[in-house]
Amino acid sequence: MKSLQLGPARRASGTVRLPGSKSISNRVLLLAALAEGETVVRDLLDADDTRVMLEALRKLGVKCDSRRVVGAGGTFAVRSAELFLGNAGTALRPLTAVLALCGGEYRLSGVPRMYERPIGDLVDTLRSAGARIEYSGKEGFPPLAIHAGKIEIPGVLRIRGEASSQFLSALLMALPLAGGGTVEVEGELISKPYVEITLNLMRRFGIDVARAGWREFRVPGGPYLSPGEIRVEGDASSASYFLAAGAIAGGPVRVEGVGRDSIQGDVQFVEVLETMGARVASGPDWIEASSGVKELRPIDMDLNHIPDAAMTAAVLALFADGPSAIRNIASWRVKETDRIAAMAKELRKLGAAVEEGADYLKIDPPGKLKPNVAIDTYDDHRMAMCFSLVSLGGVAVTIKDPDCVAKTFPEYFRALASICQN
Repeated sequence: MKSLQLGPARRASGTVRLPGSKSISNRVLLLAALAEGETVVRDLLDADDTRVMLEALRKLGVKCDSRRVVGAGGTFAVRSAELFLGNAGTALRPLTAVLALCGGEYRLSGVPRMYERPIGDLVDTLRSAGARIEYSGKEGFPPLAIHAGKIEIPGVLRIRGEASSQFLSALLMALPLAGGGTVEVEGELISKPYVEITLNLMRRFGIDVARAGWREFRVPGGPYLSPGEIRVEGDASSASYFLAAGAIAGGPVRVEGVGRDSIQGDVQFVEVLETMGARVASGPDWIEASSGVKELRPIDMDLNHIPDAAMTAAVLALFADGPSAIRNIASWRVKETDRIAAMAKELRKLGAAVEEGADYLKIDPPGKLKPNVAIDTYDDHRMAMCFSLVSLGGVAVTIKDPDCVAKTFPEYFRALASICQN
């Protein structure tokens, strides 16, 4: 396996232009593909997850590339296809809902880790509307075989909210194609800002969903209508690494492409930075962070609303002057890897004392980071990116399988090197 040694570095400053948001990119591609009219897309993310979505849409008969999508007007021309979706939950889950409600014969597959990521809650809800979906392997998990069903939307569709907000987002994006309907969320809805991204983008494509709190969503019938042109924001989750670098190692570090006007919830990571004592400034399309205290302050925070950026907070805890707790992160268990277990194991390698719970981590930082530690990344892009920050503690760190960052940020390590100084 390839590896990359980083650092030691003692200073970080400069400016990074962010790649497009994965969450926005794949939603935009799907909505543009379903819409009436042609959509010009600006600043689309070019990475593994968007490539598998583009390839899937082409197999479904959509004329599209990274800059232009010719909408299919609500119904895909190809009624039978085999689609490989890698480990892209933002592709597999919404396509499952759309294809199940549109009719046709489809097989959806991915990498082995995808077959460990649950999808049963979404499938159960779709089946209640008449969808015919079979599990090709383990019950409740991909791969899936989708058959044409007799779709009849009941008075209320119910979906559980605890496992993944992507299930609700998938259902919301698919429902206009079946004439609309009402969705009720059972249990706690996690990662609400990601649902807000879905609602915002649906509105851009002409579908305005009415919601009563986070419990009930009333979705009108289609069609989706192209806005003509749409720009993808820079990725706020990726911004967290560079902003954290500024907080750890002096700064200022500025990220461009996302700012206070963002529709992404992960911009709220700045609240973590400020709580830990960093200085933060922002404009409509930029955010900047720098060290504000000699040592970062520990945190005890519920980070359910920013699960991806919460991983960055866990590594930041290594640089705090006391124990930190990161809570309500059960969704980490069903991401690209079991992120709670993986994070605990790698933090311990660096000398931290870590308590791992079902939905939390407590991290007591070491007096001094252990140098020359080799970090396992579990084929998880965010493990590789957040642990790269260890090098800013003045120790060398080795990142195994660094190419896993191609999932969302192929040029990450080059961007990080541009702001790091010895």
